[in-house]
Amino acid sequence: MKELSKDLRDVLAKVGTSTLTGVLNRRSLKSMTLFDVRPVRDEQPAMVGIAYTMRFIPSREDKDGPQSTNRSMIQPQAMEECPPGHVLMIDSRGDSRAASAGDLYIGRLKARGAAGVVTDGGFRDTNGVHRTGLPAYHRRASSPPSPIVHRPVDLQLPIACGGVAVYPGDIVVGDRDAVLVIPPDIVEAVAEEALKNYEYEEWAELEVAKGRSLKGLFPVAGDQAKADYEAWKKAGGKK
Repeated sequence: MKELSKDLRDVLAKVGTSTLTGVLNRRSLKSMTLFDVRPVRDEQPAMVGIAYTMRFIPSREDKDGPQSTNRSMIQPQAMEECPPGHVLMIDSRGDSRAASAGDLYIGRLKARGAAGVVTDGGFRDTNGVHRTGLPAYHRRASSPPSPIVHRPVDLQLPIACGGVAVYPGDIVVGDRDAVLVIPPDIVEAVAEEALKNYEYEEWAELEVAKGRSLKGLFPVAGDQAKADYEAWKKAGGKK
């Protein structure tokens, strides 16, 4: 998928990862949510974009040490080539001993129109990362520079990130709760189903707040709940 429509992005951001994981689970997709990856700041905006991948391997002193003349340029290349509307997904092998990127690299992604950045390692300069305004997710903050631990080796190949297989072109959604990936060939159907679930659950929350029992309401809607929900929708969401 080369781009996501604004309407599709808006739906995915609105319904959030909790609703999307339920929809994916019903499609037997149980390994789509990244483990131990969280927002740099809880107040950052939700993230929706297309996966652009970068992979690190462990660094080695002769390749990445202070005296090396053979440093990889893959990392700055990623910042210049990750397309607008994409999320840079970084395979850091779950290792946050050194940073996967910092505020300058991430600021460049923001300036070029990226939708976000995710690593299963750590970012440095996290106050600066937050100030860029780009949604950013990592394992934990990490001040040491990348070459101490990481050597970037390739772009746009399948990677592992947060224990999940991520393929270039996957759809990435992130919010306060999680980051997950959706296969691009089913994203529209997943979004449509998720929106219906989200709207029903909004109504169900109102009913619970009024004192209604969960029986026949959630997680399985009974005939009466379905009828009441349809009536509520016909009334313009008023009851």
